[in-house]
Amino acid sequence: MILLLTALVLGVCGGPDPRAEAAAPEKILVGVVTGLTGKFAGFGEGGAFGVKAAVEDINKLGGIYVKEYGRKLPIKLITVDSESDPTKAGTLAQDLILRDKIQFIVNGIDPPHTRAPIATVTERYKVPHISGVGPYEAWMGLRNAVEKPWQYTWTPSFAIATPAKPGDFRAGKLGYNMMDSWVGALDEIGRITNKRVAAFASDEPDGRGWYLSFSPVVVKKGWDVYRVKDEFGLVPEDTTDFTALIKAWKDYDCEVLWSNSPAPFFGAMWRQARMLGFKPKMAYATRSGLFYSDIKAWGGDLPHAVCNEMFWNPSIKDSPGIGTTTPQSLHERWVKKTGQPLHQNAGMGYQAVQILIDAIERAGSLDAEKINGALKKTDLMTIYHRVVFDDENFSRHPVSFGQWLKTDKPYVWENPVVISQHDFLPATADLLFPIPYK
Repeated sequence: MILLLTALVLGVCGGPDPRAEAAAPEKILVGVVTGLTGKFAGFGEGGAFGVKAAVEDINKLGGIYVKEYGRKLPIKLITVDSESDPTKAGTLAQDLILRDKIQFIVNGIDPPHTRAPIATVTERYKVPHISGVGPYEAWMGLRNAVEKPWQYTWTPSFAIATPAKPGDFRAGKLGYNMMDSWVGALDEIGRITNKRVAAFASDEPDGRGWYLSFSPVVVKKGWDVYRVKDEFGLVPEDTTDFTALIKAWKDYDCEVLWSNSPAPFFGAMWRQARMLGFKPKMAYATRSGLFYSDIKAWGGDLPHAVCNEMFWNPSIKDSPGIGTTTPQSLHERWVKKTGQPLHQNAGMGYQAVQILIDAIERAGSLDAEKINGALKKTDLMTIYHRVVFDDENFSRHPVSFGQWLKTDKPYVWENPVVISQHDFLPATADLLFPIPYK
């Protein structure tokens, strides 16, 4: 009786409640569903690394403090390979929830159609899901197509051309959608080209969303996008012979190639372009040019001077990690483990865990509803700068412009920032223009 009264008094007076501690789980269960193999493995390897690094960092500090239990709880991480197959991704997410009893799903960034099945599952089971999803426009097309837009999926990601809404701290600022970066680059080279663009994309949600967003804006800027009205260059994913497209671009003297597709798809087209003598002054490979393992697979010197969207970079300032981790030290961990240069998705995967930690600590609970409510109020400086979600559960990333350059380092290729509109994400190299073909 005395022990029971003592316990009750401690609980009322604000001391640790032994009953709450006894009820606490041993670990917080977190799942990752991403493509570690298949055509989107470039995304998965970096994102999974970043998530794991963040989990290691918080566990070194004892875990996440959960007020409801009066103590810290470590994270147990379970990562599964979707093989870049959207159908498998949804099934694996359900298995993690029902069989492994995971409480949250996190990830770096993946193409939108690979995250949509996961969002459907996490909505059904009310499991908070934090992941980049490719461009805003393609993602919202998928999100708004369902009867009730997903409320348990939170998406720190990027937009192609849609500006932030009034009241958002990013509203009216350059560098918070890809179009700012693209137009900035086009403005820089416009006076030294004929302003003729070959637009190339795979015909699926990401590629189509990009093609239909990019082309009209560029046309209004005074650029000539080849046969944009009949969507020339928007081609099925099973295409293997690009001769007709390449010949048409070459005959029209397109001096700029701008694209969005999976990396192997672009690589096949770019290889054929070189064989057929199509040598634009600039080539931009959005999505396909993001990651080292992808561009290296193109072979030879094909990656040299190919440009890409630049997201997280170790040069980013005012972007804290967990404990003593910084953007640069996270990058160095990646290089040490893999022997590869920068992987942008490492920072994005790391950030997803930071967002989850912050929401759990503010909610003071592992209850999904409370954490979902806390995510709605997120305002957090992360390893990839500031995260604030809007009323569509979306937080815009700062973006800049990168370019693959040949080096004398063992991994040969590096991807510095060459154009940026952010003081906190500075350019670290000059734009190489035109492409120095051999």
